[in-house]
Amino acid sequence: MMLCRETSQPQVTKAANELGVKVSFTNFQSGHVDTSPESKKKLVKIIREIKPDIIITQDPEHSFHDLDPDRRPAMILILESIALASRDFALDEMPGLEPHPIATIYYMTPHHPNTVVDIASVWEKKEKAMDVLESQMEFSGKHIERALSAESLEVLVPGFSQLGNYYEKGRAVHRVMDKAVHVGHGLPSMVTLP
Repeated sequence: MMLCRETSQPQVTKAANELGVKVSFTNFQSGHVDTSPESKKKLVKIIREIKPDIIITQDPEHSFHDLDPDRRPAMILILESIALASRDFALDEMPGLEPHPIATIYYMTPHHPNTVVDIASVWEKKEKAMDVLESQMEFSGKHIERALSAESLEVLVPGFSQLGNYYEKGRAVHRVMDKAVHVGHGLPSMVTLP
């Protein structure tokens, strides 16, 4: 994880445990992500150590209109680091680590997908992992309540106004949005009309 507040790291670790994956934190500082050679070396080293076959990351297109201050530079940094990991970049500074090409990159919830992965068989596991991301859910609950009218929120999540706190509100909205994305990108492409 490039950007994860120290206070959120235990939650992210718990979510990773729910999924059965390992997680490590590079502790890039929020608002200070750049594409310097030092930042690239940090990610290239991780790629060469782990040697992944697949990398799953944010959709670069989405990062350019999202107002998160770190997404745009982070996407450039990630994509350039993936490219550099397969070349002779900084080999002298990483003894024992050979170039490692990445054959496949998947973008999470892209606007224009060319591949859709059906996760229905692991949906409940994904939901359990999302459940423990308390600070993200609280942030989402506050954000969505400011962004949409009370009427819209009730349509999106019936009973929204009765939910007790921002965690519950954020979690309820994420359940609806995650399902919409899964069904919206996957189901229409699999259904054929008679």
